[in-house]
Formats: sequence, C-alpha cells, structure tokens
Amino acid sequence: MGDLFDTGPEAKPDVRDDKAHDSAPRPLADRLRPRALSEVIGQDKVIGPDGPLGVMLASGSLTSLVFWGPPGVGKTTIARLLADETDLHFVQISAIFSGVPELRKVFDAAKHRRANGQGTLLFVDEIHRFNKAQQDGFLPHMEDGTILLVGATTENPSFELNAALLSRSQVLVLERLTLAELERLAQRAEKELDRTLPLDGAAREALLEMADGDGRALLNLIEQVAAWKTDKKLDTNALTARLMKRAAQYDKSGDAHYNLISALHKSVRGSDPDAALYWLARMLDGGEDPRYLARRITRMAVEDIGLADPQAQAVCLQSWETYERLGSPEGDLALAQAVTYLALAPKSNAAYVAYKAAMKAAKKTGSEPPPKHILNAPTGLMKEQGYGAGYAYDHDAEDAFSGQNYFPDTMERPELYKPVERGFERELGKRVAYFARLRARKDDAEH
Repeated sequence: MGDLFDTGPEAKPDVRDDKAHDSAPRPLADRLRPRALSEVIGQDKVIGPDGPLGVMLASGSLTSLVFWGPPGVGKTTIARLLADETDLHFVQISAIFSGVPELRKVFDAAKHRRANGQGTLLFVDEIHRFNKAQQDGFLPHMEDGTILLVGATTENPSFELNAALLSRSQVLVLERLTLAELERLAQRAEKELDRTLPLDGAAREALLEMADGDGRALLNLIEQVAAWKTDKKLDTNALTARLMKRAAQYDKSGDAHYNLISALHKSVRGSDPDAALYWLARMLDGGEDPRYLARRITRMAVEDIGLADPQAQAVCLQSWETYERLGSPEGDLALAQAVTYLALAPKSNAAYVAYKAAMKAAKKTGSEPPPKHILNAPTGLMKEQGYGAGYAYDHDAEDAFSGQNYFPDTMERPELYKPVERGFERELGKRVAYFARLRARKDDAEH
C-alpha cells in the first residue's frame, strides 16, 4: 500500500540527484535546503552534539518529538533530515488539510511498511490544529512503534496538545534566527546565486531585520532583491521603497499575545519606562486592540502601584477615555503616557496582597456572622436578640475612634493591609500605626 503522498512505491521526497528536478525552476529556499543536520543554520542548542537531539542521535535512541517554534526556523527541514539520519521513511502531512480518513491511510501504509522491515517518521505540520480525538488517534501507533511522530507547532504545546500525546513525546524549542545567523544564510544564498546583493551595509542590515528571524522569509526577500537589474548599491531608503516590510509575527489570541502583555506588565512593575514603551509599541504594531491594552494598563495601576500613588489609577482611566474619544493612532499616545507614568510611579502591591489575604480568610471562616453590636436592629425581635447592643458611634468617641471589634466574634483579628514605605503609602502606614496604637490603648484600658 502506497503512502498518501507517494508518487510510486519507492518515491522519496526532495531527491537531489534527479536531473529533471534540478533543471526545473526552484525557489531559492528549496535550492538551499540543507542536506545534513550539520548544514542547518541556527538551533545548535537542539541539534548540536550536546543538544537533546544530538544526544539522541548519537545514542541511537530517537523518540517522538514536538518542535515548537516560530515559522521559518527549520522545523520541517530538521524532520526530513532526521528521517535520513535514521533510515526511516519520511511522510509529511498537515493538520490543516488532513482528517481521519487521511490519517487511516497513513497509519495503514506505515503498518505495511513496518511488516516489510522499515519504520516511518511521520511529520505532522501544525499538529496543534488536530482536535483531541485526532490527537488521541496517534497514541496506539506511537506505542507499538508503527510510527515515530514528529510534530511541528507555532503554539505552546502545553496549551494546545493533549497531555497523553505530550507524555509520549519530547518537546524541543526552536528559536528564531539571530541577525548573525541570518547573515550566514544570506552569504550562503549569495554563493548559490553567484552574485553579491546590491545593498550597502545599512540596507543589508535592514534586509535581515525585515526577515524578523524567519530564514525562509529572508531567502524569499533575497530572491526578490537579486532579481533587480542594478549595478549600484542601494541604500536603506531605496530598499524599503522597493520592498514592503514583513509584518511582525503576532497572534492576538495566541502565545505571542500573552508573552508580550506579560513583558509589558513586568516592565512597568520593574520601573523601566523604555522597555514598557517598547512592548506597548510591539503590541500596537502587531494589531492588538488598544482597548484591551487600556484595560490591562489600568489593572497594572491597581495591582502594582496601588495606594502608593492613588493618582495612577485616575491617569489610566483618563488615558482610556482619551483613547475612546480620539481613536487610533492619536489616542495611542494617551496609552503610552499612562504606561510611562505607571513605570515611574512608586510601587506597592500591599492592597493587592491584603485583598488576596482577605479572600483566603473569608473562604476559611465560611458563614461566620458579624458581631451583633455592629448589626442594625430595625425590629423589636432583633433588639431582643441583642442586635446593635453596645455599639459605639465612632464620631462620639475621643479621636472619632471607638476601637471596637468588627470581625466575627470567633475570629482572631488578622493584619491584612501592610503598607510599604514608598509614595503615598508611607503616609497611609503612619495612619495604620496611629489607629493600631489607639486600639491597643483602648484594649489596655478595658482590661
């Protein structure tokens, strides 16, 4: 039985010595596809001698894998080369175009191949797009050795893949290519094209930056530049006039969304306005909804600045309202100002910590009633039950402070709010200490 994508019983993808294949027009990215793992640029942490994949190959103990990384970093290429290194038959499918019937054909072909003494490396691109039932369908074939699964995903596997599938696989993280690695790839492309790119130094660096860590995107850009009929070196302005900048990789509902909002939040918390503005700009440039950012920025004011600067929350709400009136791009500046203000504001999470402690105490004490002396008694029966008896009206007390207990009678008084010695909370700390002294004095007088 042939494979789903076989053209014949002995067909192998990407055959290099086929003259007809080599004479046909081929994209530069295909012509430069590495023929061995040693030719792969980047990913040394994974495929190097001390990397997890290098160690597996050296010991002959390759397991099922999941490659997690952005586009254009070599996931498909490495999977193909693994099949060559291990003498496994390479089969590639995409979760976008495949369903249960196609998977059955692949598994049946792999069983037939295994009965004839050859294993199968099944590469599944976009594996996270398979639903739970489809992912479960791989498990028995992985366990009995019918296939060695290599999945590729741009999304966080811990969120997108079943625990059962992950437990039978090793997740390897592939990283976007650095500028130095992209330069090596550009030099390899120039050697293949037998010509130097007509760019000056600054324009060449701009070209590398346009690729945004994506090797395949860089080769596509290089192929366009190499086709230009010019003998003079172009500067950055000429380059950007001829090429559209590649859009940044940003999925508003995916992993990048949560990574970047985390980076923005932590930059604000770390009092770094430059970093905070950078991550804000990255999200806006990626198409993030400014209203989402306004909401999260306001949350930062409540959680990380708190009462150390009560004005911070007002600044956020004003910036939010300003954005609603102006829209983008004018209103984006209001969000930038709010982020700058928060980053430079004194920090305190004392109120946030106190609230969480109060929630914990509330869950622990359950349905304990308030002490009767602070309950209203609108009926005679309630008065007979002692509601409101002994309540001291604080405005009638010395210092307008009665010092009465307001917690349930069975509950020991906790200390929840502990203001910090920063910003306005320093003043609040003095007030907390002041009332604590008055309370202690009144307690001593009563006892």
